[in-house]
Amino acid sequence: MRYRLSLLDKSPLSPGDKAADALRRTLVLAREAERLGYHRFWVAEHHNAPELASSAPEVLIAFLLANTARIRIGSGGVMLQHYSAYKVAEVFNLLASLAPGRIDLGIGKAPGGLPLATRALQGAYDPARKPGFAEQLEDLGRFLEGPVAAGDTLAGLSATPHPPVAPERFLLGASVESAGLAATRGWQFVFARHLNGDDALLADAVAAYRSGTGRPPLVAVAAIVADSAAEAARQAAGLQLFKVHVPGAQSVTVGSEAQAEDYARQAGASEFRVERKTPSVLAGTAGDVVAALDRLHEGHGIEEFIIEPAVKGDARLTLVEQLAREHGAAVRRPPVTQQPALRQVIRA
Repeated sequence: MRYRLSLLDKSPLSPGDKAADALRRTLVLAREAERLGYHRFWVAEHHNAPELASSAPEVLIAFLLANTARIRIGSGGVMLQHYSAYKVAEVFNLLASLAPGRIDLGIGKAPGGLPLATRALQGAYDPARKPGFAEQLEDLGRFLEGPVAAGDTLAGLSATPHPPVAPERFLLGASVESAGLAATRGWQFVFARHLNGDDALLADAVAAYRSGTGRPPLVAVAAIVADSAAEAARQAAGLQLFKVHVPGAQSVTVGSEAQAEDYARQAGASEFRVERKTPSVLAGTAGDVVAALDRLHEGHGIEEFIIEPAVKGDARLTLVEQLAREHGAAVRRPPVTQQPALRQVIRA
């Protein structure tokens, strides 16, 4: 196989949906991805977002594990700034004990929501004592690796249970700095090309990560597949992204001007700048999208792509099926028995 295909799903709600409808479609999509030979299925973390149903990826991961049998399931990603690194290690070690060899822990630096949600999530933190992201990432790594070494203030501490196979670890980012951080901390790196389509930046990030590890990162892309390139382009034209710049605060990317203004208002900023960005989407027929993936593979040596379907409803299933068929990943397998440690809880 030239390269692997994996999926990222945000559990989007279509008009008239309830969250349960979106989550049921996520399960159907995960099962179809498994049947078609996709390598991983990741779910996202978004807070106070009525249009998305996935606010707690660790809960959704457990549900998906119980209703699939082979495909790797993970977070894309946990927004680490909100949480104790030790607690995240415990949660993912528990998941990896339930489904050995199937768990991915993806970590992100972004807040996954607007300032009101961040304040609610971090209300128990003393801002003066809150660790920086790099420190949290280092702590998370050592908690996942076993008992804390002697000489540390937490010497002997373990994130139990200890799984037979540790979760695979990924840092999600869209900068050379994030690539370097992943390399120095021993994490796999996923370049978020669906958030930043600057191919010069991609090349620099790939080079930075490869120089530190000897291997390429994974690349996340957004995709639209239609019967014609013109129809795909029409759908892509309806997508919008806005980057909000607030002095002294982390810049964030949101999906509308209203969200950008809400971000600035909730941050208490009287001065801010909103930058309209063209979404980076691979749009066309299935053949067009796979050809674009081929070019990224050949140009940068990428061995795995995380695909985010930039469509809603049943169109996501169609996209996943068409890409798998075009890529040559579709493998019709007979039904398999669920893992005995995990009980099937729903039939979609």
